[in-house]
Amino acid sequence: MTKTCLIIFAPLLMLVACKQPEARRPVSAKTGSFMRTSIERNKNLLDYEEKRIDSIIAKDSLHQYHASSNGYWYYFDIRDGTQNYVPKEGDLVKINYDIRSLSEETIYSSEEIGEVHFKVDKEDYFPGLRTAVKLLKEGEKATFLFPSSLAYGYHGDDQRIGTNQPIKSTITLIDIIEKASDSIKTNN
Repeated sequence: MTKTCLIIFAPLLMLVACKQPEARRPVSAKTGSFMRTSIERNKNLLDYEEKRIDSIIAKDSLHQYHASSNGYWYYFDIRDGTQNYVPKEGDLVKINYDIRSLSEETIYSSEEIGEVHFKVDKEDYFPGLRTAVKLLKEGEKATFLFPSSLAYGYHGDDQRIGTNQPIKSTITLIDIIEKASDSIKTNN
């Protein structure tokens, strides 16, 4: 820190005055109103999307829906009671999935996406998919209803999935190709 000094010469008198620099103050103070508004907007959006999903579930008498602890809903299309192991973080799995709007319009078909190999919780797929696959056993297929926050969020995918668009996705766990080393020890 440098000091600012002022030296005044006057006949027979010399004065020296020094002053510490002062911190600059912001021109305008932040009130946090943007954050409060954003939080309120996101709460309202989630509430609206959950009501839409609840309405879909209420009208669907053919399926038994489950609420996940992650904030989405799902039902099993194919269930396998003979399998015990569900994927864990780091397992390499092979899946197939599609993406539809809540009104059943196809956004990306499973044929278009193809079979996907990925390490559970280690790759950048949409948040709902990353956790949903951990609910399935090998050979199982389930349909998931994801609010936009667990799909592609505010940004969408820059192609066919719009801003704040909730989605429906049917995911099939085709194979658990490789179990992570810590999964083998604890869940073999």
